[in-house]
Amino acid sequence: MAKIHVLSEHLTNMIAAGEVVERPAGIVKECVENSIDAGATVIEVEVYQGGIERIVITDDGCGMDHEDAHLAFMRHATSKMHSEEELFNIQTMGFRGEALPSIASVAQVELQTSNGEEGTLLRYNYGSLDVDEPCNCPRGTKLDVSGLFVKTPARFKHLKSTSYEFSVIADLMNKMALSHPQIRFQLSHDGRVVFQTSGNGNIQEILYQMYGKEVAQNAIPFEGNNEDFHIHGYAIQPKINRATKYFMFLTLNTRLIRSVAIQKAILDAYSDYMPPNRFPIVVLQMDSDTQLVDVNVHPNKWEVRLSKQGEMLDLIKTTIQDALNASLKTVAVSKPEKKSVVFEQPEIQYSYPIKQQLKENKSIEQSFKNYNPVVIKEKAEQIQIYEEKPAPEIKIQEEPISYPIPKDDKNDKGPEFFLHLQVLAQLHDSYILCSNEEGLVIVDQHAAQERYHYEQLNEKLLVQCTNKQPLMVPIQLDVSSNVLAQYMTINEKTSFFGIEFEPFGTDQLILREIPLWFHDVDQKQFLQDLLDYFVENQDVDMAKLRKHMIATMACHSSIRFNRPLSMQEMKQVILDLQKCKQPYHCPHGRPTVIVMSDNELRKEFERG
Repeated sequence: MAKIHVLSEHLTNMIAAGEVVERPAGIVKECVENSIDAGATVIEVEVYQGGIERIVITDDGCGMDHEDAHLAFMRHATSKMHSEEELFNIQTMGFRGEALPSIASVAQVELQTSNGEEGTLLRYNYGSLDVDEPCNCPRGTKLDVSGLFVKTPARFKHLKSTSYEFSVIADLMNKMALSHPQIRFQLSHDGRVVFQTSGNGNIQEILYQMYGKEVAQNAIPFEGNNEDFHIHGYAIQPKINRATKYFMFLTLNTRLIRSVAIQKAILDAYSDYMPPNRFPIVVLQMDSDTQLVDVNVHPNKWEVRLSKQGEMLDLIKTTIQDALNASLKTVAVSKPEKKSVVFEQPEIQYSYPIKQQLKENKSIEQSFKNYNPVVIKEKAEQIQIYEEKPAPEIKIQEEPISYPIPKDDKNDKGPEFFLHLQVLAQLHDSYILCSNEEGLVIVDQHAAQERYHYEQLNEKLLVQCTNKQPLMVPIQLDVSSNVLAQYMTINEKTSFFGIEFEPFGTDQLILREIPLWFHDVDQKQFLQDLLDYFVENQDVDMAKLRKHMIATMACHSSIRFNRPLSMQEMKQVILDLQKCKQPYHCPHGRPTVIVMSDNELRKEFERG
C-alpha cells in the first residue's frame, strides 16, 4: 500500500492559513486588500476583543454575484490573474486566491455580497458550508469572521492579549490609510470608533490624526523620479524623531511593504541631522513598472523583490536629503501644555426630604449622559481615539471630521538664519547666547565648530587623493580567503581615496602607503571596518566610512566645551556657521542651535 497520499482540501486550507492568517491583523489585511481591489471608496472595520472574538469588514466595492461568491472560497480561485504573463505584471493587492478559503478553514465566516443586481449570503463553519441563500443587501461586500482558531488550540494559545492584538490591527489600518488616502477608512473596537479618515487624499491630514499637529505641521513634502521609478511622500523634520524604526511607512505601487534596504537608505538620508539610535517619521510612496517588482515572495505579501534596487535606493537617499536641506528648521524650545484641572461638583445636601428620582435628574452625570466628546491625544506612542455616535450605514455618505493643518510661515531655514544674529554672551563657557527677531538663540559652540570643520574636510576629500606617505612598517590585516580573492575589486572602490591593498601570503592583506588624511584615524580599525562591510554587502561604502572618519577628525579639531571665548571668537563661530551648507546639526546629528521664541519668554514671565 502506498504511503504517500493527497491531503484533503480542508487540511491544505488549514496549512495555508498558517502562512496567511497568523493573527487577527492578517485577516484584516487580506480582506481590506480585497476591498481595495474591488474599487471600494469606503471601508469599515469593526473589531471585537482585539479581533479574537469577531471581525467585520464592510465595503462599497463592486461586490459579487452568486457564482463568484462560491468560487471565492475555493483555493487558488481569483479574478485578478488569468495567465502566466500576468504573474510578472501584478497590478492588484491580491492575486493568490488563498485568503478566503484559509480564513474559512480556521473560523466561522459569514459573507453578504451584492453586485447591485443580486445578493448572496454564505455561512461557513470551520471549512463546511452551512448556509447558502439569497439576501437583500446594498452593493458591496460584508465579511463577518468570528471564533478564530477555536478549533486549532495550538494556534489560539499563541495569540496575545486583546489590547496587543488590537494595537497591531490599529497600526495596520493607519498604514492602509496612508497608502490609500483617497479611501475613507473607519476602525472601531468593541462598538467605539477609534480611527477614521475623510478619504480626500490628504496624507498630512492623516498624519495629524495619528501623531498630532506638530508632526503634521513639520511634514516636508518630497518628490523625485528617474527613468524607472517615481517616489513621493512626506519626511518629518529631524527634530521630531522616535526611538524605533517602525515609523517609516513604505508603499510600492500602493502596496504596503517591508524592506530593510529601503529603511537603511532613509536612515542614511537623515544621518547628518539625527543623533544615533533615533529614527525618523517618513511616509514614502514608490511607483514603478510592475514588471520590475516580484511580489510573489511570501503568501503574506509584505516582502517584495525589486529589479534595479540600487537605483531606487540612490533616488530615495538623494531626494530626501535635498528636501531636508531645503526645509530644515531650528530646534525650538517649548513647554508642554498644562493639563486643565478637572473640578468635581460635590453632591448637594438637602435639609429636607426629596424624591430620589428628582435628585438623579438634577445630577451632573445625568446632564451629560448623552454627550460624547471628540478626544484627540497628540502622542505618537498611543492610538488616537475619536469617540462619537455609532457610524451610519455605509450607503450614507456623511462628511467626516476634517483636520485643517495650520500653515507655518516662519522662515528659519538656510544659512540666512545666522545673518541677523546678535551675539550677547557666553554661558558656562559652553554655549553662545544670541538674539534675533524671534527671541533667544542658543548655539552649542563645540557642535557648531564641529559642523564647520566637517564640511571643510569633506570638501577636501571630494577630489582624488594623490598625496600619499610610504610606511616603514606596512599595515597587516588578517582576512578570509574570499576577501583575499577579491582584493582587486576592493581596490577599484578605494584607490580614489588613496587606499590600495596587496595580498601577503594566503591569509593577509597589507597596505604599504597611506593617504595624508589618514593620520588622525584609527587606521587598522578603519580598514577592518571597510573589509567587514565588503564581506557583508559585497561592496565598499566609502561614503559612510569616510563620514565617520571625518566626523571624528572634525570633533578633535573643534572648540571644546568649558572653554571661555572672547567676543570676537564667538562672532567667528557664527560666521563659520553661515558658510555651512547644513548648519543646524553636527556630523553626529545633534543640534547646533536652538531657539526660545519671544512668545515662550512672555509666557514664562506671565506677560500673556
